Amino acid sequence: MARSNDYIGATGIGVSDLRKSAEFYERALGMKQTMKFKLDYMDEIVLTHEGRNAIVLMHWTDGSARNYKDVPVKLVFYVSDPKAVAARIREFGCEITREPAPIETLNGAIVGLAKDPDGYVVELLQSPAAARAEAAA
Repeated sequence: MARSNDYIGATGIGVSDLRKSAEFYERALGMKQTMKFKLDYMDEIVLTHEGRNAIVLMHWTDGSARNYKDVPVKLVFYVSDPKAVAARIREFGCEITREPAPIETLNGAIVGLAKDPDGYVVELLQSPAAARAEAAA
């Protein structure tokens, strides 16, 4: 059984171009680089939202064969304005696979889907605080 102070620190994903992926998560999703690691076998960049949830971008440098494209992974982001984030993703040259729109079976939550530069699914959910503010207006 997990203790109350146990938690997931980050999610790591392999990327084909470390710099391009870091730029995508910074520009399109507002994340900030907090750390960089250069290990014997891989380079990593850690990005967070205000020190909270982290993504570790990993690129192997040991010459081993890696499949970086279209791996079945989904990263879920709560954002205040899914349509604005989708526009930034599109400006970055990445695909929007579902335009942000309400889903009735999720109580009208606004949900959009996109792909990052390596084809990872990026889900955009309107943050609960933004949804409450919009409903009150």
